[in-house]
Amino acid sequence: MALPWFADAGVLYFRRDLLAEYGAAVPDTWRQLTETARKIQDGERVRGRRRMWGFVWQGRAYEGLTCNALEWIHSAGGGSIVDRTGRVTIDNAKAAGALTLAASWIGSITPPGVLNYAEEEARAVFQAGDAVFMRNWPYAFALASQPESPVAGRIGIAPLPRGDDAPPSATLGGSQLAVSRYSRAPEAAVELVRALTSVGEQEWRAIKAGFHPTIEQLYEDPELLAARPLFSELQKVFAGAVARPSAVVGRRYNQVSNEFWNAVHDVLSGRRSAEASLAALAERLRFLSGGERW
Repeated sequence: MALPWFADAGVLYFRRDLLAEYGAAVPDTWRQLTETARKIQDGERVRGRRRMWGFVWQGRAYEGLTCNALEWIHSAGGGSIVDRTGRVTIDNAKAAGALTLAASWIGSITPPGVLNYAEEEARAVFQAGDAVFMRNWPYAFALASQPESPVAGRIGIAPLPRGDDAPPSATLGGSQLAVSRYSRAPEAAVELVRALTSVGEQEWRAIKAGFHPTIEQLYEDPELLAARPLFSELQKVFAGAVARPSAVVGRRYNQVSNEFWNAVHDVLSGRRSAEASLAALAERLRFLSGGERW
């Protein structure tokens, strides 16, 4: 048991100046992102910017890839790996289509090296001015907006694109505070947790340090929005966030996520088709669950 301390969810970063220059809108779907990224990337390379890429994200075989792939799949109507009843649902045509589209980005609008990118590698490329779009967590905005950043004042944030037939999805992240059962001062620890997660403390942390509150009413607070205008946009992102299936699979979650990100990485790297990789993944997850459900 824990109390939410601050929220997090995946967002789309974009170069406002480049979209304006090319007469392009912020993409609503992943297919639109693919087309817009390619158009601007190719246009910039003709101008001599050979290092420009259309879209960077987290493709290394680790938890970050679980987050990215869950966003692609859930926003395509492909579910969330395991549903709320514990049934393995990942082996479906919409999930396979989402991964097939993502695999088409490698070497096209996304650098081949993305297969070893985590958050900071993606940010380094985007912040250097060498990418049109980036998927990352909200923390990257403050860093990319520092005065010495090559893209300072030229970036925007939007909800991630959606699939063709489903709303956008952002993987839910964040941090919680809990008290250990072995605490020597549990009552004092509980009071500290209550204080750190209170309305006043969450508002102060949001204004001073950019941490995103877990209390919904704060996203309508005039003082907070004056200090952090982008929070009004981020509220929409958090409202549509998708949770990883940790509550369903419990202590097996690390195994489930490991199986998932490796299966996705196989698709992105061209080792297996999406259909074959997801079929094998579903079989493996059913084995781990000991049956049809967790």
